[in-house]
Amino acid sequence: MTGQPAIGLVVNPVAGLGGAAGLKGSDGAAAQRAALARGAVPRAAERAARAVRALLARRPGARLVTVPGPMGEHAVRAAGGACALVRPGGADALAVTTAEDTRRAVAALAGVDLLLFAGGDGTARDVLDALRELGDQAPPVLGVPAGVKVYSGCFAVSPATAGLVAAGFRPGPTAEAEVVDLDEEGYRRGLVGPRLYGTVRVPRARTAFSGRKTGSSGTPPATVGAIAREVVSRMRPGVRYVLGPGATTRAVGDELGLATTLLGVDVVGDGRLIAADVPEAELFGLVSRGKTVVVLSVIGGQGFVLGRGNQQISPRVLRASGATLLVLATQPKLAALNGRPLLADSGDEDLDRTLSGHVRVITGHRESTIYRLSAASEEYDG
Repeated sequence: MTGQPAIGLVVNPVAGLGGAAGLKGSDGAAAQRAALARGAVPRAAERAARAVRALLARRPGARLVTVPGPMGEHAVRAAGGACALVRPGGADALAVTTAEDTRRAVAALAGVDLLLFAGGDGTARDVLDALRELGDQAPPVLGVPAGVKVYSGCFAVSPATAGLVAAGFRPGPTAEAEVVDLDEEGYRRGLVGPRLYGTVRVPRARTAFSGRKTGSSGTPPATVGAIAREVVSRMRPGVRYVLGPGATTRAVGDELGLATTLLGVDVVGDGRLIAADVPEAELFGLVSRGKTVVVLSVIGGQGFVLGRGNQQISPRVLRASGATLLVLATQPKLAALNGRPLLADSGDEDLDRTLSGHVRVITGHRESTIYRLSAASEEYDG
C-alpha cells in the first residue's frame, strides 16, 4: 500500500470477559456463558476504541481498515473514526466470535501495513496462527491489552499506548516479540505454566511494550514469608483486606492460617476469611461496607499492579474501597524493572492518574521501599 500506512484492526469482543467474573480466562463458549451469567460486561471493544481514539488524536488522517461488526467496525465508530471494511469469507458481519473468526479476520487484513488486535494471550495465539498461514504476506502486529491474561510481549502497556505507536508507525525494520499462553483449565486449578507459542513482528518501540511476564519460582519461600509477616503485622481490627492474585498475596493468607486462593481475589479481616475467589459484583458489595485495604503484588518483568489478572478489582471497587493500596514485591522483582515504574491499567485512565505517585512497597519483614506508580496510559508519548 502507498501513501499513509494502512492500519488494520481486529477485536476479540469476548476477550477479558471472564476476568471480572473471577473465571481466570475467557476461552471457550462455556466460560463466556458463565461470565455473562455472573454479570460480566464485555470491555474489549471499549479498549480497542481507546486505542483508535489515541491514534486519531495523533494522526487524524489515519487509514483504518477493519472487518464489519463487533470485531472491528464498532470500535472504530465508537472512537469517532471512519474505516474501510473487508469481509472475511464474504460475510457482512461476524455474529460469533470464535478463534476461527479471529483467524479469518486476520487473513482478510493481510494487506495492511500494521495490524492492531485487541484481546489477550489466547487472541495473540490465534493471530499468530493466522500470520503463519500468510507467510511472507504477514504484516507486523501490535496487541491492545484487553484480556484476562496478558503475559505475551507483543502487547502495548495500555490501549492508548497502542494507538500512539500505530500513529507513529512507518513501514521499515521491525522487532520480534514473544507470544505465550496458558492452559486455562489448568490455570483455573492453580497450575500456572505459561509456554512460548512463537514470535511475531512488532514495531520498534521498546518502551511501549509491557514485555513478557516472568515468574517468581526462584524466589526463596522465606522471602515471601517475611513479606507476609510484615503485612499481617500491619493489619488492624475492623478493616477488610482484599488480597489480589499471586503467590505473595497467598502467603499472607498462609500467615493468617486461612485457605486463600492463588489466582483468585479473597477478602479477609479480623483473622478470618470473609470471602474466597470472589467476582467483581460480590467484591463491590463487600468493600462498600467499611474501611478496606487492597493488597496487590507486582507482576514480574512487567511491573503491573492493576489490570493484569485482577480485573475483579475494578474501578468502582477501588473507588468504593477508598483506593487504599498496599503493594508487595521482593527486592529482586523491583530491581529487575531497571527503574521502570509500577503500572496501573484499571480500565479508568482518570483513576489510574489519581493513583499515580510514589507508593510504599513492602519488600520484607520490617522492610519497605518507596517506588513510583504510574498510569500505564501515560508511560509512552511517542
